[in-house]
Amino acid sequence: MFCPKCGAENAEGNKYCQKCGAALSAEAPKPTGVCAKCGTQNAEGTKYCTNCGSLLDVPKAPGSTTSLEPNIAGLLCYLATWITGLIFILIEKENKFVRFHAMQSIVTFGAIFVGYIVLMALGFLPAIGLLFDILSWILLVLAFVLWIVLMVKAYQGERFKLPIAGDIAEKNS
Repeated sequence: MFCPKCGAENAEGNKYCQKCGAALSAEAPKPTGVCAKCGTQNAEGTKYCTNCGSLLDVPKAPGSTTSLEPNIAGLLCYLATWITGLIFILIEKENKFVRFHAMQSIVTFGAIFVGYIVLMALGFLPAIGLLFDILSWILLVLAFVLWIVLMVKAYQGERFKLPIAGDIAEKNS
């Protein structure tokens, strides 16, 4: 049996393509949901999106003490950097995904905030102050890029773990 999506050969009786995960059933499948990545309507029992191949059977996050979807709450943990991270770590008691992103926001942007304050203070030094002013602007630009990346990853439902801050967040969430 050949996959209608990617053309890969599959053993008879397989319900899903072993290469791309597309449904191999010839009968008309019932629609179940929309792929989180591409928005394609997928058939009942489909493990992978028929359009982009994304895994659909993502384990559901445990309950939440907020009424928000976990990916929205994860994004909001980064919205006002460490401040919203602190708010969510205080109000979210059950959902580990949200608590992880809240703690990672606190650790990451708290460290960036402290580093920025130190660089700005050193910017007042005579002779080398300009160097610290330039470094503070570079830190702000890099922090902005990181802020965008972390919000996008959280919104996509990904537990994107930064090297040091992610380890701390994992242990304390």
